[in-house]
Amino acid sequence: MKLNDIEDNAGSSKSRMRVGRGIGSGKGKTCGRGVKGQKARTGVSIKGFEGGQMPLHRRLPKRGFWNPFSTNYNEVNLARLQEAVDAGKLDAGALVTIKALVAAGVCSKTRDGVKILGVGALTAKLNFEVAAASKSAISAIEGAGGSIRLLTVAAETEAPADA
Repeated sequence: MKLNDIEDNAGSSKSRMRVGRGIGSGKGKTCGRGVKGQKARTGVSIKGFEGGQMPLHRRLPKRGFWNPFSTNYNEVNLARLQEAVDAGKLDAGALVTIKALVAAGVCSKTRDGVKILGVGALTAKLNFEVAAASKSAISAIEGAGGSIRLLTVAAETEAPADA
């Protein structure tokens, strides 16, 4: 066997249909597009168009509500944090913030902060400064000898000036 002997199996590849090459080809004249009309021409873009009738995607009711003020946290479990400490990616003596978690590869983006969830066990003594945490996570962190400080938005906690 030589390189010049290699070829495809018989019938595995098919040459394209050459349209518009006479009546004998079977695809002459209109080239299989039918006769006249918008779809017989090039550049047709009528997906969802129903001839002037209100399209289905506009007839159906819209559902749900998107809150523009919602928060999108990185959710991190205690077990994931312990893995990062054991692997040496997270320093147990340093303050654990969202920037430290991104640098350690625990989170990929900063988003609106991080929320610690209480799934798994934490044995390392860590000091956290995060946006939110579940009650079980707070008790587990404090039980391991660590501390947690929850960040809050200043506008929410401050009282109005004229009050």
